[in-house]
Amino acid sequence: MTTTTTPTATAFLNPRVIALAHYAARAVLEKVLARHGVTFQQSVTLRLAAVAEGPVERDRIVADVVGALKIDAAEAHSVVDELVSAGLLAHHETPHGSSHASPQVRITDVGRELFETTSAETAPVTARVYAGIPAEDLAVAGRVLSLITERADAELAALAG
Repeated sequence: MTTTTTPTATAFLNPRVIALAHYAARAVLEKVLARHGVTFQQSVTLRLAAVAEGPVERDRIVADVVGALKIDAAEAHSVVDELVSAGLLAHHETPHGSSHASPQVRITDVGRELFETTSAETAPVTARVYAGIPAEDLAVAGRVLSLITERADAELAALAG
């Protein structure tokens, strides 16, 4: 038996509500990604390379993955290595004497095709999930969730420091 929850006027935003929404949306994405042999972490990393305007320093992409997924740098480097091994990212040669502090990576044509394919497959699902939600409600939710993220990141930094 499948049960669904219907939002009510008394549903307040709290950690459980946020977690349920996150994991429901992530499960949909992971179903699409699994058909292509890609993990969630790889997808996040690949997206960062796809939206970059050209090659990106490996340390920058690792830092962005760490910030997005709250994983350690070693794990993020491992994900980048997995994508390079799979031919979805490639090392980018920088000219001698370049001022880049770390090696660069770039998305490959195969990686871009995969990113575009998975994005296209999830777009209609996302559209259905968000359908009928007033723009004003989405704007408020976006502001509130951004503030919660900012505060949680500050708390995480304080716990780490």
